[in-house]
This record gives sequence, C-alpha cells and structure tokens, in this order.
Amino acid sequence: MSEVTTVLVGAGLRGMTYARHALATGAGRVVAVAEPDPGRRARAAEEFGVPPDRVYADWTDAAAAGKLADACVIATQDRMHVAPAVAMADLGYHILLEKPMATDEEDASAIAEAARRNGILLAVCHVLRYTSYTRRLKELLDSGAIGRLVSVQHLEPVGWWHHAHSFVRGNWRAEGTSAPMLLTKSCHDLDWLVHLFGRLPRRVTSFGSLTHLRPGQAPPGATDRCLDCPVEAGCPYSAKRLYLGCLGDADQEFWPLSAVTDDHTEAGVLEALRTGPYGRCAYACDNDVVDNQVVGMEFDSGATCSFTMSAFTPMEQRHTRLMGTHGFIDGDGTTMRLVDFRDGSERTVDTRTGTAGSAGPSAEDGHGGGDEALTDAFFAAVAAGDASLLLSDAAESLATHRVVWAAERARTTGTVVELDAEGRVLTTT
Repeated sequence: MSEVTTVLVGAGLRGMTYARHALATGAGRVVAVAEPDPGRRARAAEEFGVPPDRVYADWTDAAAAGKLADACVIATQDRMHVAPAVAMADLGYHILLEKPMATDEEDASAIAEAARRNGILLAVCHVLRYTSYTRRLKELLDSGAIGRLVSVQHLEPVGWWHHAHSFVRGNWRAEGTSAPMLLTKSCHDLDWLVHLFGRLPRRVTSFGSLTHLRPGQAPPGATDRCLDCPVEAGCPYSAKRLYLGCLGDADQEFWPLSAVTDDHTEAGVLEALRTGPYGRCAYACDNDVVDNQVVGMEFDSGATCSFTMSAFTPMEQRHTRLMGTHGFIDGDGTTMRLVDFRDGSERTVDTRTGTAGSAGPSAEDGHGGGDEALTDAFFAAVAAGDASLLLSDAAESLATHRVVWAAERARTTGTVVELDAEGRVLTTT
C-alpha cells in the first residue's frame, strides 16, 4: 500500500492520535500542519518532521497554498469544522473529519454536499463502527443469530470524573460555545445504533437535563476553586486529586492531563489548577449541557431502542442488550453473552485481540481499538481509491447526525419527532 500524504488541521489530542497511528503503521505521512496554538504547532511540526514553510497558524493559510497532499485530517473544535472541510474538499483532499460532523444541520449538509460534488472520500470519525467488537456483533445480527432484532437497551457510561473534565470544566461544557451533549459525546452512539439496525428510526423522543453539577448543589463550605476548598478531599470531583493523580502515567499525562497543562510536574499542575479552567469547582462553572439523557427510537419494523447517557457512572465501555425473536445478546464492548431461545444454549463471544491474559481494550484506549481501525481504513481507502473500505460516507453520517438533532428537538420541546428515510423531520407531535 502506498504512503498517503496528509495535512493535519488541528494538532490537539484527537488529531495527533490519528496522525501518529498513520505514521506508526507507515500508511500516512504528515507533510503540513495547521494549528493556532504555538506550542502544539511547534511540537507537531517537530514530531512529524514538517518543514517550516509547511507549518501554518491557520488552516486558511494551508488552503491558500493549494493542494499539498492526498488527504487532510480535520480535528479542529466542533464549531470550526465546516469552513476547512468545505475548502479542503474543494481543493480535492480526501478528508478524515473528527466527530461531530458539524454543530448544526446546515453546516453538516454543506460538508456532505462538498464531498459529493468533488467526488472525494470523507469519513466522519464514528470510531465505534470500526471496533472488532462491533464487527462481530454486526455479523451475528446480520446472520440471524438472534432472529429479527426487536428491542435494544444501550447505555453510555460517561464517567463522573470524565464528565467533570470535558463537559463541566472543559471545552464541551456549554451549548453556546460547543453543542448539546448528545451531539458532542453521543453522536457516536446513535450512529452506532443505526448501524446495528441497518436503518434510520421512524420516530424519536427524548428526555434529559442538567441535574447536579450546577450552583446550589455544591457541598456546604465549597469554594470556587479546588485548591482553596476545605471540603475538596471528600469531593468526587476534586481537580487536585484527579490531575495530580495523572503524573507518572504516560497515558494519563497524554489524556486528560495534556488538556490541562503541558507542564507535567506537580508545580505545573498546581499552577494550572490555580489559574486555569480545570481548577474550578465543578459546581461553580458555566456549564449548561445535560448530565443525563434518554433517547427513545422506533423503527418502521416496529422495533424499539432506548439509549441512556449518564455522567453518574464509572468510565467504562458501553453496555448493550439486544433482544431478538430467536435470541438475546448482552454485550459490554469486548465480550458478548449470546442466548439462543431455540435450543436454550448459551455461549460467550470474546472479541478481545490482546495477548493471552490481556484485559483487552478499555474505554480509555482509543474507543476499544476503533481509533486505530478507523485510521487504518481511511488511509487504506485513500491509497486504493476504494470507498467500500469505509463503513459510512458523508451522506450516511449526515443522516445519523439528523437523528441526534431530532432527539434534541424532541427533548427541548417535549414532543415526538417523525423522520423520513434520510433523517429529515416530517412531523412533530
């Protein structure tokens, strides 16, 4: 397979994850970097050996230079996807686009249209489709192992500390500067559920709210910053405990600590917590996204699906129960318990690919291997010019994003939303 040259637009945690894996496998090589943060920009340029004349502070400068590579990884902040995606598509780049595709339907539609008119490959990073667990589960469903799929219960356990890190103190805390929680965190899950059913839902409804990490819920005596707080030691959301606890662990220093500070020393962490957003009391931030949400979906076959997102869990793999006419599957992201109603048999399907004794992929290690598998698929598809190597295209990603927006519409209006075959709203009742 030939090496695919790549422009990296956004050298944060997600962009670097994809670029590093492509480089490590020999599938891709970063030849230009566009990143507004000078520290991240310099580190990415050094790591990938990018010459100074191909290092840009803004993606518009990279676009102005013309087509520099075969492909482009776009991993900017969510609200900054549409302009670079459309511009790079118009230049003829194949695009790996971090999820969510965009923060509203108009922008997502513009991206899908740009991909269509330019005939480029565009893969939104719905990494859950690409795990070995998902591939095996999809094979079982499509083979009729449990008959016709009738009902699904799916839980996304965000994790109490992860929610506080990303959705209370972090970049995805407020709809006005980011997007609803269901889009920024759980568009993965609704896309995945549509993938399992093989079709879009016909009707959608939803309930959810911000119930806990808000003013008025703080423990008595709490102060605005963890470093000054007399009750910090007993608080589940102690920033001091969380981030100092990352020191000495290379994986945790990469994430979540690198979002807090580049100075991975005790003094550096304490300074960041004293002055930066991640040291704030989790009950005294400007967050407004929900901390729990339920989405109900009904399909044209009569099948139903319930999805629950909750902050009040450990950070774990997703848990899914799939109920069919002939059997039942209970899965945890790595293994599945399959019960066959026809003969009463029961078996365990283990999709872990680690060495003997390995615990297998966890919630923290690249979405159960999905990050790596998606990167492999994208670069292979570009090298071969074969769109069939990707598990979804721009049009399908747009359709599953529409399900997310329909669910948010249902939640905020207290209604049931009916969709057409492409996910567009037909009626609201």
